[in-house]
Amino acid sequence: MSATAQLPASVARHSLVEDAFGLLSGTFVASLGIHLLHTAHAVTGGTAGLSLLLTYATGWPFGVLYVLTNLPFLALAVRRKGWDFTVRTLLSVGLVSAFASLHPLALPGLQIEPIYATLVGNLLAGVGMLMLFRHRSSLGGLNTLALIVQEQVGWRAGYVQLALDAVIIACALAVVPLSSVLLSAAGAVVLNVVLALNHRPGRYLGQ
Repeated sequence: MSATAQLPASVARHSLVEDAFGLLSGTFVASLGIHLLHTAHAVTGGTAGLSLLLTYATGWPFGVLYVLTNLPFLALAVRRKGWDFTVRTLLSVGLVSAFASLHPLALPGLQIEPIYATLVGNLLAGVGMLMLFRHRSSLGGLNTLALIVQEQVGWRAGYVQLALDAVIIACALAVVPLSSVLLSAAGAVVLNVVLALNHRPGRYLGQ
């Protein structure tokens, strides 16, 4: 039985306005975190981290790569999570891509101490993900896969994401200095601890 089917009838669902504001808020917060990571030339996990890594390697815009790296996961999302979740995730991916293009224009020449930028950037990305999870959406890609594993196997999404993220960050050794990779790893731990401590099956009943 799905988690949604187990919800008591008295649980109030989010309204359309609440969902819209939740998606806008979550994607904005997450994209701002990703922008801080970009300023520090750091990476993180998930398709966002993979897109940052490809941006450093190729020079292509993050927004374009972020959409492209999420496309292969759409079939998985449709099959396992349904069209409602998939459409919301597509909207979230598009909004993150758009906001990521907006931040450099609104914050030109932003310079932040790398340790602060990496840790706070991951914290913001984690908070943004939580907001999206609670409005039946995600940042796509490995984010979706982690949610599916949590629902099917019971492993916490944050820990699943952390294992997947470790592989991506290890690949960063081919593109960025070791110091940046180590800092990125610490930041990814922050992000996934936020998810692991705050997103557990049955803890949040709002839909």
